[in-house]
Amino acid sequence: MDERFTEPFWDERYGSADRIWSGNPNPQLVREAADLAPGTALEAGCGEGADAHWLAARGWRVVASDISRVALQRGAAHADPAVADRISWERADLIGWQADDRRYDLVSAHYLHFPTALREPLFAQLAAAVRPTGSLLIVGHHPSDMATAVPRPPEPDLYFTAEEVAAGLDPGCWEIVAADARPRRATGHDGREFTIADAVLRARRRDVT
Repeated sequence: MDERFTEPFWDERYGSADRIWSGNPNPQLVREAADLAPGTALEAGCGEGADAHWLAARGWRVVASDISRVALQRGAAHADPAVADRISWERADLIGWQADDRRYDLVSAHYLHFPTALREPLFAQLAAAVRPTGSLLIVGHHPSDMATAVPRPPEPDLYFTAEEVAAGLDPGCWEIVAADARPRRATGHDGREFTIADAVLRARRRDVT
């Protein structure tokens, strides 16, 4: 197993600093979920919990899952006490993860970059966890980022497009709401700004009952 996908790797990374992410919600989550009616949400690969915090503050009840116990403890510690009871922090290894009998109004996953052989079964299980009329939101670093100054592992198999994710969804069961590459500005380690892109897939499960 590649150590980058293991609990010790991520516990060590999160333990190396007081905070490794900005603490702000991912902009594509804000754009796609701002107008959704609050319900239940699964935040897969939640990291330090900024997305879970943002959802809970807007009335969602969130299951925030991550492989790193350090990240989960930090996310719980930083939650606003006024909404902390809306978030359940659950340790989960997403490699080989299987959806249980819980279904969610929103399943959200940001920047889960596994090789295709691991990623496609995971995304299928995340889709299976969405209840009828619910939404699936998957966001990743677009493959075009490898041609920019942003430091990305030079491993094409780790990246995907929104169209590739959409192709894995049964059109009889899903309505594709958004599937595109969205540019955004980023700052390199040297302070220079440049444009990168997010692959953004949002789909709504049809109510076919």
